[in-house]
Amino acid sequence: MTNQKMIQPPEAKKPMFFGIDVGGTGIKIGLTDDQGDTLDFIAIETLEPQGPADAMQRVNLACVQLLDRCSLNKSDVARAGLGTPGSQDIRKGMLLEPPNHPHWHHFPIVQCLEDALGIPVSYANDANAAAFGEFWVGTGKIHDSMVLLTLGTGVGGGVIIDNQLIVGQNSFGGECGHMIIDPSPNARLCAWGGGRGHLEAYASASGVTMRAREELQAGAQSILAADIEKITAKKIFEASEQGDAWSLGFIERTGQYLAIGITSMVHMVDPGLVVLGGAMNFGGPTTKTGQRFLEAVRKGFRERTFKNVNDGTTIEFASLGADAGYIGAAGIARSDYHKSL
Repeated sequence: MTNQKMIQPPEAKKPMFFGIDVGGTGIKIGLTDDQGDTLDFIAIETLEPQGPADAMQRVNLACVQLLDRCSLNKSDVARAGLGTPGSQDIRKGMLLEPPNHPHWHHFPIVQCLEDALGIPVSYANDANAAAFGEFWVGTGKIHDSMVLLTLGTGVGGGVIIDNQLIVGQNSFGGECGHMIIDPSPNARLCAWGGGRGHLEAYASASGVTMRAREELQAGAQSILAADIEKITAKKIFEASEQGDAWSLGFIERTGQYLAIGITSMVHMVDPGLVVLGGAMNFGGPTTKTGQRFLEAVRKGFRERTFKNVNDGTTIEFASLGADAGYIGAAGIARSDYHKSL
């Protein structure tokens, strides 16, 4: 289900674009118009063990279903955008070795989807697609540049500078979670890549869980100490909302780790806007804890940067939620389409 307000086909500005966001368990597919408004949306299961070719055939069937429901034809759709988890070779349209998709390794996924759909396909890392969605119609829509950090099981990201998504020579551009924030020889290990001292090891849901268990096992006083093995980022947020002092302090310390990474990103590309997305937002903008988390990030950044840089940089929560991926994939397809005219 999408949270976006849907428009009717007569309201849409042509051409249309498919946006396809592949996840570990589900694939989100949306049909958008040229302004980023959603006409219709459908979600299907990934069914990872059945492989990518099967999935792309089912994506095609879902796209046909969307067109039927909107009384449109494939000729109304200029291009499709596809976002998948890394690792990839974006220029060759290849999946390489995505960690959560062991049956999808070394597969020409773009060619497979183009053959199924019969239209050109633009390709992106899933976090880069989410960044482009926020940039196109979300928190970044009035900006020319921005950085997105997606906080989930890992930490993903995307970098857009002067309206251009940074892909990189090795299709690794925008992998913000693998910035080094702790150079010490005993720094924490990244859960996915095994790298030491990465931001992901400190500020992802998996990193948060490991850090929290260690602090509680060391004697931290919290209502969560009674069941340490079942600790999650969500439970820490809930305890903070109930007034648990340790939980709130822990969340603020997590914000400080994020601030270190954000400072490095800003000092390198100076985007003017940093957006925090993903499911691990500690309640986001509508809760006291979420606001304290955001302020901890802003404070940590303020303490580490220059006054003029701080004054010219906004740090804010994302606004599209789980819809950012499919919207951004469609947006990347739209951008490629207009460049080709």
